[in-house]
Amino acid sequence: MNNEMQGLSSQEVAERVEKGLVNTDDNSNARSYGEIFKTNICTLFNLVNVILAVCVFVTGEYKNMLFMAIIITNVLIGIVQEIRSKITTDKLAIVVASHVTAMRDGKECEIDPAELVIDDIIKLSRGEQIPTDCTVIESSCQVNESLLTGESDLITKSIGDELMSGSFVNSGQVWARVHHVGKDNYAAKITNAAKAKQELNSEIMKSLNAIIKYVSIILIPVGILLFSKSYFMDGIDYNDSVLSTVSALIGMIPEGLILLTSTVLAVSVVRLAGKQVLVQKLYCIETLARVDTLCLDKTGTITSGKMTVANVLPIGDVTQDEVDTAFKSLVTSDTDKNETAMAIDKHYAELPNINTLKAKSIAPFSSDNKWSGATFENEKSYCMGAAQFVLAGHDDKFQAIAEKLDELTADSRVLLLARVDKFVDCDGVPKFGGTPEPIGFICIADEIRDNAAQTIAYFAEQGVDVKVISGDDPHTVSGIAAKVGIKNADKYVDATTLKTEEDIKNAVFNHSVLGRVKPEQKQMFVNALKEGHRTVAMTGDGVNDVMALKAADCSVVMAAGSDAARNVAHLVLVDNNFAHMPEVVAEGRRSINNLQRSGSLFLVKTIMSLVLSVLFVLLPWQYPFEPIQMTVFSCTCVGIPSFILALEPNHDVVRGHFLANCIVKSFPGAFCAILGILAISVVGNCFLDLSINQIQTCSLIALCFLGVLLIVRISIPYTPIRAVLTACILLALCFIFTFMRPIFDIAVITPEMAILLISICAINFVLYNLLFNRLVAWQKRSIIEEQQGIDNHMTRMFKRYF
Repeated sequence: MNNEMQGLSSQEVAERVEKGLVNTDDNSNARSYGEIFKTNICTLFNLVNVILAVCVFVTGEYKNMLFMAIIITNVLIGIVQEIRSKITTDKLAIVVASHVTAMRDGKECEIDPAELVIDDIIKLSRGEQIPTDCTVIESSCQVNESLLTGESDLITKSIGDELMSGSFVNSGQVWARVHHVGKDNYAAKITNAAKAKQELNSEIMKSLNAIIKYVSIILIPVGILLFSKSYFMDGIDYNDSVLSTVSALIGMIPEGLILLTSTVLAVSVVRLAGKQVLVQKLYCIETLARVDTLCLDKTGTITSGKMTVANVLPIGDVTQDEVDTAFKSLVTSDTDKNETAMAIDKHYAELPNINTLKAKSIAPFSSDNKWSGATFENEKSYCMGAAQFVLAGHDDKFQAIAEKLDELTADSRVLLLARVDKFVDCDGVPKFGGTPEPIGFICIADEIRDNAAQTIAYFAEQGVDVKVISGDDPHTVSGIAAKVGIKNADKYVDATTLKTEEDIKNAVFNHSVLGRVKPEQKQMFVNALKEGHRTVAMTGDGVNDVMALKAADCSVVMAAGSDAARNVAHLVLVDNNFAHMPEVVAEGRRSINNLQRSGSLFLVKTIMSLVLSVLFVLLPWQYPFEPIQMTVFSCTCVGIPSFILALEPNHDVVRGHFLANCIVKSFPGAFCAILGILAISVVGNCFLDLSINQIQTCSLIALCFLGVLLIVRISIPYTPIRAVLTACILLALCFIFTFMRPIFDIAVITPEMAILLISICAINFVLYNLLFNRLVAWQKRSIIEEQQGIDNHMTRMFKRYF
């Protein structure tokens, strides 16, 4: 054994460890438990509510702090969901190469890949994942770098060649010297390039954040003015002033809508988990339902990553039996089968009637020849490999089969079988004597997933533009894309020809198949689509996909993919089944459509409270609600019905903007509530001389009436569940106003109050229905105009502010 193969001594290893030259990478895209707690607890929304809760706590009226239950529940849902996702993702992160063989102190030893240091000598064999960047110093092997580059072709590595971390040894065995460790490894550099904070393109989340932002700006000055006016100007005692102010401010915050959104999406997460889909970001369910462009990685998404024999063809007058016998005998004699040889072996294992010849001598695959062969007991010699290598130096033979070869390589990897005179040894490298005679082809195809065509057809029906972005040859990828029904699969481009950003944009918008794509180009394609106002979903499984996955609006990864890809993904397909994608879209549609309908109930309270808070700063009367009274409306007319309606099946295509759809249906209720409550305050204070408690009671009843009216309108067409829901709400309100008056500070209804309420409710009934019908009709026209590309004021407003 030469000195180089002695490996490092224990002292040399210790010195390198002390210098930090060890194979550990502390950076990870996976979120820690601390980050999960921090991001869910430390929010502007939570801060505002905690401040209001402290104000109520000081008064000693603890029952009015009930609104904090919603806040705590919302935080818990977010934390629990993210922790569940983290635990599952960590379990999926199985290290393929759990140990590596290293040469230290002249002896082979098994060590953890994280213990490798610079200059370590390691042994890598077939099937092992390369744990760190290293250089071959002895022998040769074939390597699969598809997780890093996207190219599924096997690459031969000989002495002096670099082996990249994250790739796999497909055949052969080599000794290699480590030259990069930890964050300097190729795979780690790609992963760490995706460290930038990822903004989730969720319209619901953006809408809710916009509401919270604008409400928070108004909240402080309005709160100060309301309290000052009540306490200092009107002479109302401190506790009542605080409670009325907090009641107004709580009504302005749509905490129930935020909780409902988290709950509905969490229910979707549970449903999808039962279908082997791990959701790592709640709002990505909505994003996938809005996607208009789907970028697919061929290997692992359309194809399973496994190889299968598609066809075996004789050339000329050669018999099928001779070709089958030769192929079967060659792979049987191979003692170190790579993935291609194993696919051929599996094919012939299912054909037991094919004869197998016993090999007398073997010409193994080498990096110099790039073919393998054998001489058999019948004295015939055959070799197989890529045609350009088997027929190297025999251009006439190659040209004779070139046309057929081009036809077959459209969607397969093709190996040529040739009959040769004999094999001779030339300085340790096998060569064949005479002229090779091509006698057959074997086509090796990537195994297409069972439901790939059906899934892609589904997205095409939904108007989603499907594109295949792969590191493989574009001609081959185009053939596979055509097999699964991708529209315009014949429009492909070789990404190596794209030199400028303009080339990138033109290619991704005008082609359906992009081949020979480098990892950084995948990200550029996704960014170009987003700049073109596309909502982009990206699927992948390798380290080479990480940057593109991070850039996409919604990223989907197979569980069998790399750990780095899983950590940045929004969705993980646990059973590696692409067919689950339509189920995710269906869940997203159910969530969005139902939340839009239920969200209108919450925004009635928000809009009403916002306007009334400002008005009652100017009016000479006390704000007409207590926090506990708003809880009656929030639970019976908003919370419970919205939750039930939000869980109904709904597969309608998502149309329009989330907040616009909610506001259109909530505005009539909020407008009528404001007019009704103002009328009650004016009449009650100026003409009927009602007490503040009586005015609060009348205001609450009028508000609940409008809440029921809105529930009736958004429940059309009625179903048995919706009918029962409406009846239960009416019964609950009757029970509360009859038997629970002391708890909610509800006054006894007097004849004067009854007449006032009947008058207000009758006027509001007519006005509400008139406004609702007009606004819904206007909204439908706006959506149609937007779909037709016609610019309108509503679209411009919501794109600008929300």
